[in-house]
Amino acid sequence: MAAGLIGRKISCTQVFGEAGEAVAVTVVKAGPCRITGTRTLEKHGYNAVQLGFEVKKESRVRKPERGQAVASGGTVHSRLKEFRVDDISGYTIGQDVTVEMFAPGDLVRVSGKSKGRGFQGVIKRHGHHGGPGSHGSMFNRAPGSIGTGSAFPSRVVKGRPLPGHMGDQKVTTKNLRVVQVRPEENLLVLKGSVPGPPNGIILIEKVEH
Repeated sequence: MAAGLIGRKISCTQVFGEAGEAVAVTVVKAGPCRITGTRTLEKHGYNAVQLGFEVKKESRVRKPERGQAVASGGTVHSRLKEFRVDDISGYTIGQDVTVEMFAPGDLVRVSGKSKGRGFQGVIKRHGHHGGPGSHGSMFNRAPGSIGTGSAFPSRVVKGRPLPGHMGDQKVTTKNLRVVQVRPEENLLVLKGSVPGPPNGIILIEKVEH
């Protein structure tokens, strides 16, 4: 099957392992995803399948989107993502991909957008300690001097930790283990934490052993 699925992060909880130990897990709603298109090495330069997740509201569907969706059954999806595959044979447009492609014990790679934190200072963004907060220092949470010398190079060097936009970036967590697969509910239970807020869109890719 395809190398991965599109899903949503549901919540964090814990389950009990075989020895009775508590295991921190993340519950993910993955799929079902429909194959809406294919990419071939001869035509596009690479092999991939395009998956669609969640049906788009009819009032939000545009005519070009409806035309593109005819080949996959006429359903327009709100999320589309390509997954690279080694061999395109065996994939059919309109075919559904479910969590049954995974099994307990499999390793997966999960990507999502981290929580947006807005504009933050160096203490929260980079872990700086700041200055003294008493005796009129007027330093407190400021970044301090950002220069690198009075003579050379007399400029701010690239990469200097400074205040700025924090979060809302793609984050990938590797080698998360599948604890449970629940096909009837389209749920995956993954050991460990998954990037992003609850109900955030994530990509789950199978890691070959």
